[in-house]
Amino acid sequence: MPYSHAAHLPAPEPSAAAADIRLIVTDMDGTLLDDDKQVPERLWEVLALLRERGVLFSPASGRQYATLAREFAEVADGMVFIAENGTYVVRDGRELSSDPLDPAVVTRVVAAVRRLAAGGVDVGAVVCGKRSAYVERADEAFLAEVRKYYVRHEVVEDVAAVEDDVIKVALFDFGSAEETTAPALAPFADTHQVVVSGEHWVDIMNRTANKGAALRRLQRELGITPAQTLVFGDYLNDLEMLDAADWSFAMANAHPEVVRRARHLAPANNDNGVLRTVVRLLDLPVGGL
Repeated sequence: MPYSHAAHLPAPEPSAAAADIRLIVTDMDGTLLDDDKQVPERLWEVLALLRERGVLFSPASGRQYATLAREFAEVADGMVFIAENGTYVVRDGRELSSDPLDPAVVTRVVAAVRRLAAGGVDVGAVVCGKRSAYVERADEAFLAEVRKYYVRHEVVEDVAAVEDDVIKVALFDFGSAEETTAPALAPFADTHQVVVSGEHWVDIMNRTANKGAALRRLQRELGITPAQTLVFGDYLNDLEMLDAADWSFAMANAHPEVVRRARHLAPANNDNGVLRTVVRLLDLPVGGL
């Protein structure tokens, strides 16, 4: 979803000589991926160079861990996956951290979604467990959206009754999530995170769960400072993550609030903004970007 930022631009981009980057964390949709959900062609070349330099690359997404692991299967060794908006962090198949929801809260959220649907809102819930995602809607239009982000999913009779550690409930609204679904879920904001993570998506998580909290835990574990961390994001679920890095970049196509929060501006996702910025800041020998 493109935005205009003529009224506000972050500070000028710093020189590459100032950077001592040890950790690169990037959102996926609207950030690393183009609008067709495609990975940049030169990503694998850049990742190989980063590995040679000992720089850790970490995808941080609202997407499911299984989806991220499949996307990066050939280079996943040692990579940290910050999945489900920070509620589930995995490295080499081992859980580093998670933040499951209380089952009673899951039941209440599912009930709220059912009321919205009964009132005419074209919305569906995705209950996100560690093992799988679970949905009740089985129509092809809804499942087509689910498949984009949850490669491992099941259609069940009652998503509130699944036997799994539920780390997030995601809602897909065929209209505007920011204008319709998110306001309807405002009562949950008193005790939980209600985050608009895309034009059509709203995520409900524990208040302690977000990409930024997951990133800060990872930094402590690895002994990496915010000054050594480079972060890219485009939407509201990236805000806390941007706060955890001195080298925070909003994409040129980012939500206006993301641009206000970030320290710097990167080219748009469709212009290879992540790779172009990484190559420039770390002075990587990659031509044509």
